[in-house]
Amino acid sequence: MFKSFQQIGLFLAFLLITASAHGQLLDGKPERFTRQDSLRGALRPERTCFDVRHYALDLDLNFDRQYLDGAVKMTFDIVEPTKRMQLDLFENMELVDVLYESPGHGHSHAMAFEREGNAFFVSFPHIVQPSKNHVFYISYRGKPIVAKNAPWDGGFTWSEDDNDLPWLGVSCEGIGASLWWPNKDHLSDEPDSISVRVTYPEELTFVGNGRLVEDIFYGDGRRSTTYATSYPINNYNVTLNIGDYVHIEDEYTYPDGDQLALDYYVLSYNEAKAKEHFGQVKPMLECFNQYLGKYPFMVDGFALVETPYLGMEHQGAIAYGNDYLQGYRGSDYSMIGLDFDYIIIHETGHEWYGNSVSCKDMADLWIHEGFCTYSESMYVECLHGYDMAIDYINAKKPYIDNLEPIQGVYDVNNEGASDMYSKGSLMLNTLRHVVNDDNLWWTVIKKMVATEFYLRETDADEVIDFFEHETGRSLLPTFEHYLKKSAIPTLLVDVQQKGRKRIVRYRWDNVDTDFDMPFSYTFKKGNVRLQPTGKWQEFNVKNKHWNTFRWGSDEFYVNVEYLITP
Repeated sequence: MFKSFQQIGLFLAFLLITASAHGQLLDGKPERFTRQDSLRGALRPERTCFDVRHYALDLDLNFDRQYLDGAVKMTFDIVEPTKRMQLDLFENMELVDVLYESPGHGHSHAMAFEREGNAFFVSFPHIVQPSKNHVFYISYRGKPIVAKNAPWDGGFTWSEDDNDLPWLGVSCEGIGASLWWPNKDHLSDEPDSISVRVTYPEELTFVGNGRLVEDIFYGDGRRSTTYATSYPINNYNVTLNIGDYVHIEDEYTYPDGDQLALDYYVLSYNEAKAKEHFGQVKPMLECFNQYLGKYPFMVDGFALVETPYLGMEHQGAIAYGNDYLQGYRGSDYSMIGLDFDYIIIHETGHEWYGNSVSCKDMADLWIHEGFCTYSESMYVECLHGYDMAIDYINAKKPYIDNLEPIQGVYDVNNEGASDMYSKGSLMLNTLRHVVNDDNLWWTVIKKMVATEFYLRETDADEVIDFFEHETGRSLLPTFEHYLKKSAIPTLLVDVQQKGRKRIVRYRWDNVDTDFDMPFSYTFKKGNVRLQPTGKWQEFNVKNKHWNTFRWGSDEFYVNVEYLITP
């Protein structure tokens, strides 16, 4: 999703609320977490003992009451001996019963369960040994949390379109899918696939993740529609879109002849507008193919679905609410005069970063958001060239606070600062220039999403190890500084004039002793690469060339601080 751009004037402020923590230090600052944060974020034995393979949701929606009756069939494997399992469902939702079907048996029986806030625990009468194909049938009901400011605070958006017809969207990144359906609400355990069946008023249309499986009209004013994915999916990506939709069909053909289905579901009165505006999709897919490879979910296809909120990266059913305008609802999000729909580009980037390559813990949400924001610059570089892409990345600098680290605290469902979007992109731009070999850099970027982490969860350590191994460069100190520290590296500079030359002394400040990131400067004679350390070093520049001297601060995200020399 997008929360990092803090807008001035025409631009809106994207703010994230981070939880307070208990007993941990983040960048030297104590934070306090609650028991509920630990239940949600930690992988305790009650969670590590099982692996979810499939969820099948069956929902009956009442728009007048903003209410749902639901049932979830959860198929799972026991991977460690256990007598007790933790699942998650917000406490405002009523948990009716939990039935259990053991492997190879055709009947189910009721299970004992107990609530603890937004979590609940299911107990077996005896220890269950590792085995496959266990099933829970979970019945529940209630009024899901209503989003006050979707998609940032999460929940259901019960709305109406311009024709006063019901229009529903769901968004729950961060807050969690358990606000509306029972599941193992932890990023480390993606099901192999999901299916969602919804019963709702027949004059509307439900669009879900994946492909349409079944659509039944009952003749009593109600219909049931089922969608299913062919791929693993983050729980927070599971979504509901219900409205007066028309379906626009298209396809994109890759250079090797493979065809990707393009499906657009838009409000009936926006059909003509959407057909023209979504012309941006094919050039975007061509650019992303160049840098990232083919769309990760070819079988399920690519879809944009109009929503009553701005947008969200729901896998295979991207939420689109940018009002068919360029930029951010008509304002120049690029800040350098580029004219494209930011929501289409950013949310599609998440299909690679976040939906295919996924983090295991909310602390590493920067993997989703930093890389996805960087994918915007790939799109810009593809269409407008390197210089414009560098301008695009650096235009976000004024809106970065650098007050908190962009990596959160592990095991408590805590994401880092909202700077993870633009600062993450600038970190990756910095690493590109540390590597200093574009052919190698783009090879590594594509390998990351196309093979190494394709359709799997990962973490910071794995990502950093991968980049170090593939580039053959020492990148860990650079990664860790930008991820774990609030302030960016500062280069202290002391310039003295001596006759016909300037003596430029420099060293890193506010960095760890193992920080070994290079830096550069340019002047009339070209580009010079430096290797600053914590100790003073120096070089000379002739006075006649001083007016052409520039630090490489567009390639490396650092502060350059000049000292006043007596």
